[in-house]
Amino acid sequence: MFKQIKQLFASFDEPQLSMQEHDLKTAVAALLIEVMRADTKLDHNEQQTLTITLKKYFNLTDIQVDELTTNAASSLDESIDYFQFSKQINEHCSAAQRIEIIELLWRLAYADGEIDPQEDYVIRKVAGLLYVTHVDFIAAKIAATNH
Repeated sequence: MFKQIKQLFASFDEPQLSMQEHDLKTAVAALLIEVMRADTKLDHNEQQTLTITLKKYFNLTDIQVDELTTNAASSLDESIDYFQFSKQINEHCSAAQRIEIIELLWRLAYADGEIDPQEDYVIRKVAGLLYVTHVDFIAAKIAATNH
C-alpha cells in the first residue's frame, strides 16, 4: 500500500513538475502538522513521527524536512480551512493514496500513545474532504494501530 504512495511522490521528482511537487508535499505536511497541533500538546514522539514520515515518503533530507515543515506550518497558519490542502491531494492522488494519507495522519495521532478527540475530529474532517469512505477511514485507523 505504501509502495503506491512512494511511487506517486517519486514521480514528482521530474524538474518540470517541481511546483506541483512542492504543493503536494506542502499539502500533506500541513495536514500532518494540523493533526499534531490538534491536541495543543507538542509531543516529542509526534514531532519525530512527522519528521520520519516526511523523510520516508518524500525522500527528503533533514534540512528539506525543516524547510517543508516551516512552509507548511506557515501555509496552515494563513489558511482558513483545509480545502486548499485537500484540493492538491485530490488532484494528484488516487483513492488508494488518499486512504494511505489518512493512515499517515492516524499514525501521527497515535505517536503519543493516545488519540485526543480533537485529533480524531481533524482526521475525520480531512477524510471527508479527501472523499475517503467511512469503511476506508476505519480501515486506515486500524492499520495505523497495527503498525
